[in-house]
Amino acid sequence: MHGSTASTGATSRRRSGSADSAGQTPLAGEAIARQICLRQLTAAPRTRAELASAMARKRVPPEIAAAVLDRFDDVGLIDDAAFARAWVETRHAGRGLGRRMLREELRRRGVDAELAAEAVDQVSDDDEFDAARRLVRKRLPSLRTVEPPVRDRRLLGMLARRGYAAGVALRAIRAEVADAEAFDLALDDSLDDPA
Repeated sequence: MHGSTASTGATSRRRSGSADSAGQTPLAGEAIARQICLRQLTAAPRTRAELASAMARKRVPPEIAAAVLDRFDDVGLIDDAAFARAWVETRHAGRGLGRRMLREELRRRGVDAELAAEAVDQVSDDDEFDAARRLVRKRLPSLRTVEPPVRDRRLLGMLARRGYAAGVALRAIRAEVADAEAFDLALDDSLDDPA
């Protein structure tokens, strides 16, 4: 009796579709893959590469992962170009990151180099210079007692870590230091002249 039950179970598995090594049918695997993606997308926007990585960690077969990602792409749940544009906008405005750092972050998130370049191109030279100046302006008061060469080196290092090219960083530092010195002179003059 036990032999016939085991044989019936094996037959019913064969009829319902071939199962993978975990005993899942392709349809069950797709449902799991969709669930993983939806959970990830509920938490935050994700790139196609990030979702593929999440499914790989859960051992979703690559062919199932690719099919689910293609479907999500078709219906607009995944859009790496839109993700890259939004990422650049928020990280540049919010954190003051320079173009080099923005490109690096997008690369780490698996965004195609061409899409990343298009997104980063929305930050103009003037935008980048203005953002660098804002960062210097914010940091400058804490460096008032530091010798100018040390102050400039620290400011340059801070801007470099945020992805600014040396030329942009130096121009921003010079402009902000000149404005701060002009303000200090004007303030001193107004205090010396009580009229």
